[in-house]
Amino acid sequence: MAASEQFIIGEQQRTIDERFRLSIPLEMADQLIGENGKDCILAKERPGCLSLWSTELWEQKLREGVELVQLKMQAGKLEGRTQQVQALGRLLSTRHKTVQLAGRGRLVIPEGFREFLAVEPGNEVVVVGAAVCIEIWKPALWYEYINTQVADFTQMLDQLAQ
Repeated sequence: MAASEQFIIGEQQRTIDERFRLSIPLEMADQLIGENGKDCILAKERPGCLSLWSTELWEQKLREGVELVQLKMQAGKLEGRTQQVQALGRLLSTRHKTVQLAGRGRLVIPEGFREFLAVEPGNEVVVVGAAVCIEIWKPALWYEYINTQVADFTQMLDQLAQ
C-alpha cells in the first residue's frame, strides 16, 4: 500500500513544460512519498501511461516477483523458457527508474520515458490516482481506457470488497 495507507485518488490535467517537467498534485505526491524523502519509482505502465510508485512498495513487489522467478529457475521449472526469461530481463532493465519529486511535486520525465508517454513540451497530460500509485496518461489514451472500464466499476468494487 502507499506510504499513507490510503488510496491515492483524483484526476487532474497538467502541462508538460519545455524541460519535460510537470507538477504532480501535492495531495497525491504527499500520499505517495510520505515521510521517506522525495525518491520514488517511475515505471512504464502501458503505451501512453507512466506510473509513479513509492520506492518501498515498488521494491517489495519487484523483489518478491524476481525471487519467485529465480527459485523456479533454480528448481529447473523454467527449462526451455530462456526467451521469456530474457524478455523479463530486458523489461527489468528498462521498465523503471528512480526519480525525485522536487519542490511543489515537480517531476522531470527522463529520456526514454518521454518517448513511451508520447507527449511533447506544451502538451497536456492527465494525472490519475490509481489507488496504490499515480499514473500519468496521454489524454486521448486515458479517455479511451476509462471509457472501456467505467461500466465495470460497480462489479469491480463488489468483487474486490468481498
